Amino acid sequence: METIHVPISELRVGKVISEDIFANTRYPIIFKNTMISHEHLQVFFAFNISRVPVYKDGKEAQSEIKEAEIVVPIEAIPTFKRIYDNSIEQFKKEFKNWEAGAKVDITKARKIILPLLEMVLEDRTIIFDLNEYSNPKDYLYHHCVATALISSVIAQKLGYDKGITIQVAIGGLLADCGMAKVHPRIRDKKTTLTEQEFAEIYKHPIYSYNMVKDLTILKDTMKEAIFQHHERLNGSGYPKGEKIANISTFAQIIAVADVFHAMTCERLYRTKQSSFKVIEMINESEFGKFDIKVVRALIDIVADLPIGTIVELSNLEQGEVMFINKFAPTRPLIKLSDSGEIFDLEKNRTFYISRIITNL
Repeated sequence: METIHVPISELRVGKVISEDIFANTRYPIIFKNTMISHEHLQVFFAFNISRVPVYKDGKEAQSEIKEAEIVVPIEAIPTFKRIYDNSIEQFKKEFKNWEAGAKVDITKARKIILPLLEMVLEDRTIIFDLNEYSNPKDYLYHHCVATALISSVIAQKLGYDKGITIQVAIGGLLADCGMAKVHPRIRDKKTTLTEQEFAEIYKHPIYSYNMVKDLTILKDTMKEAIFQHHERLNGSGYPKGEKIANISTFAQIIAVADVFHAMTCERLYRTKQSSFKVIEMINESEFGKFDIKVVRALIDIVADLPIGTIVELSNLEQGEVMFINKFAPTRPLIKLSDSGEIFDLEKNRTFYISRIITNL
């Protein structure tokens, strides 16, 4: 039966693999006569496979086709973390190229973020773990990728279509590309920055804009969002100190995603913090700086806890979510596991949810 090699961009679920597929692995990552599913498409993205051999007419013997079973070796299963780590390495290479003077390649940027984007939009809870993957040494690369993913989830929650959501994600990914033009001595400094060094950091949105302004695939609204992602509605941001009427919603989406990830991550000068604590800080202590509908969208995402969710509190006690207070969604009623006591986080504001327990 005739085989054709189909580009990944044209590949469709339901086609059947006509040859074993290897990717620098000892065993095939996908075997011959496997019917392609959405999971397999993620495998191809993860291993940078550009073309796939499939049967031309798709009428091969159904008895040989393994539709329900994904026959990928355990070590090759594309868990989110595996694909995420690969994307970080790809982004780091691109960033080093920008430092050396290379132009932004929007096609590569899309290839880096799209496999992760598909998974995050299917399961928003993934964003709760992004701060766990980061580390102080490579924080900047993790931050760019995470900002893209969190921005996409916020955009989706606000009701934007898939095309706009992808554009917002790319905007989030490239918002800090201008940091490649800031001298590493300033960018990586472990002690307090001088006034002049801060002034250079504050120029990075300008550098980012200059690096993306000629990209025809990126919408002008996203280029504007990249330029404005450090502006604040009360005029306290940079680089221009714009106020509410002149700052786009897309800039605010990237801004909220940027701050949320930065505040939840471990940095050289700060330990990581709970997503629930951070979203409360953004909502309360940063009130007036961000579009309330964007903040509310992130609150709804973070606090979207089904009844019965097991959580750990800041005092290390575990419990089960019993009731969500719509006026304080990050502070539900918790039934403590050890004592059976009903604990109201709204009344006990010294405590907060530190993490969701996903594996018991």
